Amino acid sequence: MIRSLKIFFLILLLSFVLSCNVTRLVPDGDALYTGATIKIKDSTLSNNKKKKIVSMLEDIPRPKPNAKFLGVRVKLLIYNMGGDTSKHNFIRRFLRKTGRPPVLLSKVNLGYNIKVLQNFLDNRGYFHSSASAYTVVKKKKGHAFYTIEPGPAYTINQLKFETDSSSLGDAIKATEGQTMLHPGNNYSLPAIKDERARIDADLKEKGYYFFSPDLLLIDADSTVGDHKVNMYLHVKSTTPAVARKPYIIDNVYIYPNYQLAAAKEDTTKSEKYLYDGYYIVDSKNKFKPQLFPPIMRFDSGDVYSRIDHNLTLSRLINLGVFKFVKNRFENSKNSESDTGRLNAFYYLTPLPKKSLTAEISGNTKSDYSLGSDATITFTNRNTFRAAEKLELHVNGGTEIQYGAQNNGFNTNKIGGGATFTIPKFVVPFFKLNTPNAFVPKTKIQFDYSLLNKKKLYTLNSLSTQLGYVWKQNVRTTQELNPIAINYVKALNVTQLFLDSIEKEPYLKHVIDTQFIIGANYNYTLNSILSNPEGSGYYFSGLVDFSGNVAGLFVPVDQATGQKRLFNTAISQYLKGRVDARYFLSISPGARLANRLIVGFGYPYGNSKQMPFIKQFFSGGNNSLRAFRSQSVGPGTFRSPYADSASYYADQAGDIKLEMNTELRLRFNKIIGGAVFVDAGNIWLYRKDTSQPGGEFTKDFISQLAVGTGLGLRFNLSILILRFDLGIPIRKPWLPPGERWVFDQFDLGSSEWRKKNLILNIAIGYPF
Repeated sequence: MIRSLKIFFLILLLSFVLSCNVTRLVPDGDALYTGATIKIKDSTLSNNKKKKIVSMLEDIPRPKPNAKFLGVRVKLLIYNMGGDTSKHNFIRRFLRKTGRPPVLLSKVNLGYNIKVLQNFLDNRGYFHSSASAYTVVKKKKGHAFYTIEPGPAYTINQLKFETDSSSLGDAIKATEGQTMLHPGNNYSLPAIKDERARIDADLKEKGYYFFSPDLLLIDADSTVGDHKVNMYLHVKSTTPAVARKPYIIDNVYIYPNYQLAAAKEDTTKSEKYLYDGYYIVDSKNKFKPQLFPPIMRFDSGDVYSRIDHNLTLSRLINLGVFKFVKNRFENSKNSESDTGRLNAFYYLTPLPKKSLTAEISGNTKSDYSLGSDATITFTNRNTFRAAEKLELHVNGGTEIQYGAQNNGFNTNKIGGGATFTIPKFVVPFFKLNTPNAFVPKTKIQFDYSLLNKKKLYTLNSLSTQLGYVWKQNVRTTQELNPIAINYVKALNVTQLFLDSIEKEPYLKHVIDTQFIIGANYNYTLNSILSNPEGSGYYFSGLVDFSGNVAGLFVPVDQATGQKRLFNTAISQYLKGRVDARYFLSISPGARLANRLIVGFGYPYGNSKQMPFIKQFFSGGNNSLRAFRSQSVGPGTFRSPYADSASYYADQAGDIKLEMNTELRLRFNKIIGGAVFVDAGNIWLYRKDTSQPGGEFTKDFISQLAVGTGLGLRFNLSILILRFDLGIPIRKPWLPPGERWVFDQFDLGSSEWRKKNLILNIAIGYPF
């Protein structure tokens, strides 16, 4: 049957491609433009050199032809399927909007493209280039051919810094050793611009605030011979006096309660308060003066630096209490003839101090559960006038199972908590700070929740932690929580759940009292923040442990043999997790996303298994999408009641391995698709007789669950709505040799579809 399905889909695909004539909407007398071919005509150049020149030029001719994916102009085919524009209906309009119209040969201006190609070569040192072009039309498809004769490339013979003995001249001369224009390099206009920008950036760090790259001239003399040029760098004679001298910071004025609508004041005469070298102008005392010295990167007497200039602005913005941050510099009256002085002014417009927000969200799980959550958050920015932030929240939610799966195991939850954030490291006996654009934060969190699984149990959860968050740069975040306490206790356990424990003893772990006293550290590196649609990588590493330090001081209870605090056993474990992702941009609108998760937990002492809330799970919307939520594993174990209508999947493990890959396609700005494959499983660190086959062994690779499927994604601007349809193709609980289940596919059977077609509805990408 599988072979027949493959043949059927192949025939269907070929019929689609062959039936869609890409040129059928091309007007008579015109042709579909298929692109340009550039040939280099020069017997003195090596093949590698010719290829390099072609790679520089191939993206220049305009217009660009209709894009291809796997050799097929998909968007053009979709546009053509829209048919006659005179027939107005929703489907035709949708196809036309989704697709792209044919790019016509008549829109190609060969003469213009030749000029652009020659100009590009001139700017790269090919001063005597020539070009010609022609087109070839065959079966209503037109292609452009450009023949380029670049001539010899001019190279740099020498670069001379012709500067005077002034302080500016000496500063420029001192950068000569870092020049990017080296003898033997090709003459290049972009390289010349980069050299001017390099020198300007260096001068900005030496105080030359009013200097700019445009004040530098680099003349080229091409009469040297042998296709070489001498280059001479000097400062324009018209350079103003203010740009010829360095500047130091005189006074720094900070306006932390500046209102944009207020009339402009004479800032030098405003009432101000001098604190630690900074003039604070804040008549309403909205902010403590102590807030600013650790944030600022300019002190009176410092040489002006553009790096410090930008760092100061970024740090003020990252405080999170100012809506607008701007600054200006002006000449001080104390400026000397050879060294200037600048007054720095910072105008900070605060955000509203207090706000109340409400958030409502919905979710669905692959176990036929629908849920909703509502959260109300009160925020007090600048709580104690030093940019502290206090957030108080209450939340509630419900989750119900729908359809035939509704067995009454619905869930209600309520909770609340507080988070207090201080914009600095609060460490006893030490003063720590970060020198970069990101202000470190100390966070104190407290949360309480009550989870009621109807007909089963109620869990009472209390957690608190003290930690620090800091960033080295925009891509890297570190979080250390040296104190992390979590207490979970079951309430109102029903007889139904107690009866379930009698049949499946491992379920008792769900309602175990858990007392976690430990610490955790998380490191995150994200290279795709600046380019969400491009290639890049993401890495997150977590180290989490409990009972290690507390276990040193808490004595062993003689009656139970456990280390207990407040008459409760302390959980003892070590846990590590790595989440690594790699994204490869294949073409505009096509991206390959890959993820690897490796998790390991080592329970010891009081703990035979990891605490349930710290264990790993597999299956569901963001995991193995071809399997229901938390239904996979551990290992080859499968509950004998798994196919029962009253079965509640809650499988957990101490070890996890998961691999995901998906091809993401963007059809237009709103609609996208995906083809995915997921593989993984969870395992127990120690053998559990109630879950035979659940422990981790050397045969773990043969115990991986594998699923595949198709997805649709809708980009609704404020969120991405995702539909993924998964099909299991490997079931680890089956006997060895029978785990691949391709031969069991039976799309015509409603019973098979019910058990094997898993629809995931979610918000956001799975990873």
